[in-house]
Amino acid sequence: MPTSDFLAIGSIIIDDIVYPDGRTSMGVLGGGGTHAAYGIAFAGEKPGLIGLVGEGLPDDIRARLEADFDTAGLVWTQHPQVRGWQIFEWNGIRNEIFRVEVIEPFMYGPAPDEIPASFANPRGFTLLRGPQHVAAWRARFPNATLLWEPVRIFMLSADHEAFLRGIASADIVSPNLHEAQTMYGIEDEREIMRRLLADGVKLAALRMGERGSLVARRGDGRAYYVPAVEVAEIIDQTGAGNTYCGGFLVGICRAGDVAEAGCYGAAAASFTLEHVGCARMPADRVREWNRRLQEARAGLRSVPL
Repeated sequence: MPTSDFLAIGSIIIDDIVYPDGRTSMGVLGGGGTHAAYGIAFAGEKPGLIGLVGEGLPDDIRARLEADFDTAGLVWTQHPQVRGWQIFEWNGIRNEIFRVEVIEPFMYGPAPDEIPASFANPRGFTLLRGPQHVAAWRARFPNATLLWEPVRIFMLSADHEAFLRGIASADIVSPNLHEAQTMYGIEDEREIMRRLLADGVKLAALRMGERGSLVARRGDGRAYYVPAVEVAEIIDQTGAGNTYCGGFLVGICRAGDVAEAGCYGAAAASFTLEHVGCARMPADRVREWNRRLQEARAGLRSVPL
């Protein structure tokens, strides 16, 4: 019986990674939904993962998903499991090439009515989808806090009218800086934040990679720069933004404070940076979580909007 208070809705992808020097990491667990679910888990919750999985999902990956998450929300399809090359260049650019013919169902499914009725009343959920899907998921979980992470391909289309429709059903909107710059045609992050709030975003978390994040609540008149938590060595940045969103969701539901939620997001993202693909739960998670959360809090900076 599902008991998860927090859900992550998005893709589950198997990544075959090629690094600039020719090294490879094959069969790595990835996908935006999976990374977001781990962000929730790093914050101390056992998330429900909602997404499509296909034929050929490796047994070890399936066992890992079932150990770490409530998987009652996984919907099995007869299509081959989505898998893709992740090819990294020396300048950090990542090129994704899918290795299966059928992609779209994994990017947009499952539908809200395919989810078990036992997922009835979560506290919150992350949604990595285009704007056309936000209202339907809001209707499926009307009382939950909805964090919408717009998919990259939509944001780069700069379809502002569709973006506004997605905003209307979300409690939190979290784009990354590059995508928001494309959407608005603005470079400065504080001006982008002003535009997001003016467009109706109730609570915005603008993810800025190594520069951390800028977070704000509409009507406060202030924003907060949240630093990225430093790690000994950055192994792989893929999925850190998704993991941030999972942490942020738990933070806002627990504390109700936007700056504290940003610190939760920063702490969660830092675990992902240290691993190839989705990071496993460390044995010292509680101690490390508290240390990283405190580091993020210490670097907070408030600025007027």
